[in-house]
Amino acid sequence: MSAFTRRALLSATMVMPVAALAQTPTPTGAYLYIIWPNEGEKIKGGFWCRFGLRNMGVARAGDRTPNTGHHHLLVDVDAPLDPNEPIPSDKNHLHFGGGQTEVRLELPPGEHTLQLVLGDADHKLFKPPVISRKIHITVLAAPEQAAAPPTGRARAESPPTPAPR
Repeated sequence: MSAFTRRALLSATMVMPVAALAQTPTPTGAYLYIIWPNEGEKIKGGFWCRFGLRNMGVARAGDRTPNTGHHHLLVDVDAPLDPNEPIPSDKNHLHFGGGQTEVRLELPPGEHTLQLVLGDADHKLFKPPVISRKIHITVLAAPEQAAAPPTGRARAESPPTPAPR
């Protein structure tokens, strides 16, 4: 590598903000959990999933208030998250960047897993990650659903966000 190339690379890294490289540190005692449903719950139809968090606050995505983050619900996800990348956003990685602490889920009948992950202002994992225990639930087919084939997609419906005061 030439001296010019080394200087160019060094200059580029000096311009890059340190915050872009670092993960947000986790405050001591942070604990994330699913309030409901409980492990092993058997549920008929749609249900409200409620999120719990101790020793940290909940804020909207983009809010850089210290010791706060926002929820992400992983539905039927087994792959680990990359700590250097934002948490994905798709049908299995549900984002609650408005600061929501619950969601109404409509899952197809069958066995499912649910797990919460707290994201920082940039949707990245804290260091160390703030992740709930993974729970297993079974969604039972309602009588009218028994004849219909499952869609394999999660549908999330958030409660209305209250207007600012």
